[in-house]
Amino acid sequence: MGLRKESFATNEYYHLYNRGTEKRKIFLDKKDYEHFLFLMYICNTEESIELRRIGQNFDRGETIVNIGAYCLMPNHLHLLVREKIEGGISKYMLKLMTSYSMYFNKKYKRTGKLCENKFKSNYISNDNYLKYLYSYIHLNPAKLIDKNWKENKTKNINKLLDYVFSYQYSSLKEYINQKFRILNPSQFPYYFKKPNDHKKELFEWLNFSDD
Repeated sequence: MGLRKESFATNEYYHLYNRGTEKRKIFLDKKDYEHFLFLMYICNTEESIELRRIGQNFDRGETIVNIGAYCLMPNHLHLLVREKIEGGISKYMLKLMTSYSMYFNKKYKRTGKLCENKFKSNYISNDNYLKYLYSYIHLNPAKLIDKNWKENKTKNINKLLDYVFSYQYSSLKEYINQKFRILNPSQFPYYFKKPNDHKKELFEWLNFSDD
């Protein structure tokens, strides 16, 4: 996977997403998710990374992107990021996806591409879209128990909300616990000042109907 040629502007926000090739699952067990989260943290650096030399006291130094939200799903992932330095997004995604693909292929004794060639990106041009993406990304896990929840008029909102908040592989847990490791929320608008603000916002989206 080479460096992406598309340019990203520093201090601007982007929605990044990628999925397994042929929509295959890219996370098969708990350790896969946890390893990807580990890589999300350590790959956010200009330093070269040798995984076998990284210990508990690893200092990644200055980060190259700011991350405002993320969600890992069985066959795809979403990230909300801010370009911090020129080329930061491309370098980060190259490190992240290459490292994870190598891990996955070695673990499952496979070869070839794990994900689609290039991650997709959407430029976030206004505040409303940026705020919407927080809910969109964090509500992705609801599809795991009701893939048609948006159209389902009889959906159990409380069940969906409980599942979303208990999901271990999204950034919602960092916001609720106020313990930030992967995220750097200070570089994003402060939409939700308290944990209950997140719950209220997601409840409203789950309850949203076109009728």
